[in-house]
Amino acid sequence: MSKTYDKYYVPEQSPWPIVGAVALFMIAFGAGNFVNEVTRNKEGYGGYLLLAGVAVLLFMLVGWFRNVIDESMHGLYSKQMDRSFRQGMSWFIFSEVMFFAAFFGALFYARMIAMPWLDGASNNAMTAQLLWPDFSAHWPMTKTPGGTETTAMPWQGLPLYNTLILLTSSVTLHFAHVGLEQGKRTQLKLMLTLTVLLGAAFLACQAYEYVHAYRDLGLKLDSGIYGNTFFLLTGFHGLHVTLGAIFLLVILLRILLKNHFTAHNHFAFQAAAWYWHFVDVVWLCLFVFVYVL
Repeated sequence: MSKTYDKYYVPEQSPWPIVGAVALFMIAFGAGNFVNEVTRNKEGYGGYLLLAGVAVLLFMLVGWFRNVIDESMHGLYSKQMDRSFRQGMSWFIFSEVMFFAAFFGALFYARMIAMPWLDGASNNAMTAQLLWPDFSAHWPMTKTPGGTETTAMPWQGLPLYNTLILLTSSVTLHFAHVGLEQGKRTQLKLMLTLTVLLGAAFLACQAYEYVHAYRDLGLKLDSGIYGNTFFLLTGFHGLHVTLGAIFLLVILLRILLKNHFTAHNHFAFQAAAWYWHFVDVVWLCLFVFVYVL
């Protein structure tokens, strides 16, 4: 008795992984030099290298997405490939969880261990006096050892509005998913468009928040442990929101222009939804531990 096996598709060799690696290197190297140039008030190539890296990254995303979409629409993928995509996206999101866990862990260490230690807690009074004699353990830590003092970003106002915006975007994305599964294309298009617009509104508000922090509060990346924590956590989260918004925009364009996805075949939509809900959860944790507590 013969047994029928499902087809197994092996993609051809692709240049996009190495292009993406080069883009990320340019972004990291350019961003590091750009921050150093800004803090020292000198001109350099960091900003240009950062922009070039972003351009190369976008080029890579467009090319790689196009190849994967073409392969999928030509029916080359099997159930095994579908499982591989799901496992890959799951592991990717898990790696992002660990990425943010490292920064939240650094925040926990600074607040719960380093600050009490510097304040002379336990048996370290002598060491604390030598390192920072007039130190007082309180959060947010807006005073640096050099005597510079800044103002903490309050949770009311822009951070609260951004939280509401991002939570609303998760709701609209859920209803878009429901519309896709129930064959309600108008609901799908409307709710997904609102989700993308809400993501853009979040990023615009965060950019304005950074301008307000720098110009009005004197809060900078070198403003002690609080400034480091604030800009690293919110900045990396903003980067992830940007990537998620691009992902959703690609999905939206496929729906509007090509009428892609059906109720039973829409993993790309699901992957984008998973990622977007993940960045929403990260923001809730960030809002509580960075802004409120």
